Amino acid sequence: MTATPFSNLAKRSVGAGNPDHLPPIDMVRMRAYRLGRLQAQIRRLDYAGAVLFDPINVRYATGSRNMTVWMLHNAARYCFVPAEGKAVLFDFHNCEHLSKGLETIGEVRPARGFFFYSAGNRMKERADAWAKDLDDAIRKHIGREKRIAFDHLDPLGCKALERFGYEIHDAQEPCELARAIKSPEEIACAGHAIAVCEAGMARMRDELRPGLTEDAIWAILSETNIRMGGEFMECRLLSSGARTNPWFKESGERVIRPGDLVSFDTDLIGPFGMCVDLSRTFLCGPAKATDEQRKLYGLALEQIHYNMDILKPGMTFREFGEKAWRIPNAYVANRYSCVAHGVGLCDEWPKIPHAQDAARSGYDGTLEPNMTICIESYIGEEGGPEGVKLEQQVLITETGCESMSSFPFEDALMS
Repeated sequence: MTATPFSNLAKRSVGAGNPDHLPPIDMVRMRAYRLGRLQAQIRRLDYAGAVLFDPINVRYATGSRNMTVWMLHNAARYCFVPAEGKAVLFDFHNCEHLSKGLETIGEVRPARGFFFYSAGNRMKERADAWAKDLDDAIRKHIGREKRIAFDHLDPLGCKALERFGYEIHDAQEPCELARAIKSPEEIACAGHAIAVCEAGMARMRDELRPGLTEDAIWAILSETNIRMGGEFMECRLLSSGARTNPWFKESGERVIRPGDLVSFDTDLIGPFGMCVDLSRTFLCGPAKATDEQRKLYGLALEQIHYNMDILKPGMTFREFGEKAWRIPNAYVANRYSCVAHGVGLCDEWPKIPHAQDAARSGYDGTLEPNMTICIESYIGEEGGPEGVKLEQQVLITETGCESMSSFPFEDALMS
């Protein structure tokens, strides 16, 4: 696997069954890589370990998943990752069997939820029991070290742990930095997830016609993702006609008409839990694009290609933002929230702002080979009739970047 160029891996589409005529994706090696990267970050910050509630982080650290979306708003599953050694997973009621055989996990215990839905007016009592159980697991695996990081922690849990003498630190930094650099196996998994997303996008394009609602078009992408082994949709950003400006409207019951622009952002979690974040804008026929539509589309396409062309490993985030394509004044007010951002198991670090936003929301960092990055564009005049959303997912190589998607742009909107 290591002999295969990463750029080739980015275009692979192997399926979860790993056909026998292709080299398999080594999931054991991928899990070892991920856990090793996370533990290296934990040690760098001199933490004894990290407790992870975010199901994205739990999956990265262990390879184990369970009701991901539900767990995002119910703290009913978590894990302890020591700076060295195997993780301790605290799983939901009677779910211990789900992680059987995973070499990243040394012990599985029942989770103790103390969120209100689960604990009601016994929250403090349940938080104290949670802290006692967690303390027991930590002492068993690392002794009496007290510098522990948490990616999320409710106030009652924080107070309960402080009574045990723990120094509570933030685990979001080590998790995000660990996830930023992808292994060959991760890139191969991402390539397959992108192929599934592209299949859904192709169906959307083929079935787009006047009379369908935005929801009906969005449902095609969601159904294709689930049917082909994907997991869930993080957003439902699709709009048509005048609803394309400004951006960030979710799909609705609007009926699409001839000549409408239809813009969308996939934001799906596909096979292997990999996020695919691509954006396209279609023209609903039978109609010819107007001059204004072609102008908007041309500017968005220029922004995407220009920023891909200048993207190089070794650039700082600030340098990339400063050198990025300059949005014409008429479209600045409606600019997208960033120039680019990382992507992996979800939208990830880094988020690179536009030059004019760097002082308010920028931070330091360097682009490195084997990061996967999304290049963003939204072009729509403030108060204008329509807007165009485009986005391309790329792999940073040793010399520049390569697109991870083969899905074409819209011929009918290009001059």
